[in-house]
Amino acid sequence: MSKPLSPFTKQQLLPQEETLEIYKKKGQLFIGIPKETAFQEKRVCLTPDAVSAITSNGHRILMESGAGKGANFSDKDYSEAGAEITKDTAKVYACPMILKVEPPTLDQIKLINPQTILISALQLKTQNKKYFETLASKRITALAFEFIRDEDGAYPAVRSLSEIAGTASVLIASELLSNVNNGNGLLFGNISGVPPIEVVILGAGTVGEFAARSAIGLGANVKVFDNSITKLRCIQANLGRTIFTSTLQPKNLSKALKRCDVVIGAVRGKNRAPVIVTESMVENMKTGSVIIDVSIDMGGCFETSEVTSHKTPTFIKHGVTHYCVPNIPARYSRTASISISNICTPYLLKIAEDGGLENSLRFDRGLKNGLYFYHGILTSKLVGEWFDLKHSDVNLLIF
Repeated sequence: MSKPLSPFTKQQLLPQEETLEIYKKKGQLFIGIPKETAFQEKRVCLTPDAVSAITSNGHRILMESGAGKGANFSDKDYSEAGAEITKDTAKVYACPMILKVEPPTLDQIKLINPQTILISALQLKTQNKKYFETLASKRITALAFEFIRDEDGAYPAVRSLSEIAGTASVLIASELLSNVNNGNGLLFGNISGVPPIEVVILGAGTVGEFAARSAIGLGANVKVFDNSITKLRCIQANLGRTIFTSTLQPKNLSKALKRCDVVIGAVRGKNRAPVIVTESMVENMKTGSVIIDVSIDMGGCFETSEVTSHKTPTFIKHGVTHYCVPNIPARYSRTASISISNICTPYLLKIAEDGGLENSLRFDRGLKNGLYFYHGILTSKLVGEWFDLKHSDVNLLIF
């Protein structure tokens, strides 16, 4: 009787090596960039150059017509860079990934499909509980620019916009001092034989540093106040020169405010900016002097501050011109757009390279720090405590 034939050879029956995939599969992104509708918001997340870099890597970008107009980028610039342009807002919000500067409104969230990835600013101070409940109902995964950290542990988006705000505050002050704007007629420049302008800066963070850098560059006499000796030491090291620095002692501060021509408030607080300059201190300031309150988005650090807009940016109180616009970088929309674009583009390319957002979050702790919603689950402890919402640890959801 002949032996039955086996369907396998002896070699095939031996245990085989298992081959595992070594390379991560690249993901393809489909990004929607809607037109900003927020009041006086002219910035855009990606410049045409950034769009070109992303589309040439094989990704798709769908832009709403006129999205870059506020930053002086035309639809033609974007279509030549490889973006698809549409006038249909709903079509843009239907993309699997949405990129925005301002957080979307409740009406805009209704247009977003479930399980979409949203990358935008969060602006926690302007939000309400309903916003987060609506995101949760759509099972959205959301990242906030201002919470993303780089490899040094710094917040790149916040720092970039703070650099713009600091530099801009000095340029705005110089405009307000000129006769054209009914100012004191003082020039921000070190003219031979003329005493330089006195500038007081409250806060030695990024805004304070760039304000000081610009004021010194124009020839002003600068005094920086901050309660952190470390920050004061850092600002001197970064500026590469010794300048007048002091802790926030009322006696020294009052004396400096009486003599100064410009005071820039750039102090941050945990929840609200501390009020450092009282109304009586403002009353004692020189007539025609200028206050630029960069901290106004956190309540302001001058007792006399009131929120103003880019349309009517100033008001006069006790003979002192106050400039209290919360969104200073939007005044320089093109520079601010390039700055935001520089931060977004490498992250978007990295997300695609890693094979999707989930893989990127797994390996990039700085990016994970920016996550505040994961498939409709709130992952930000800060947001949870602020709005009394249930939150989960992101590390328990992504391993």
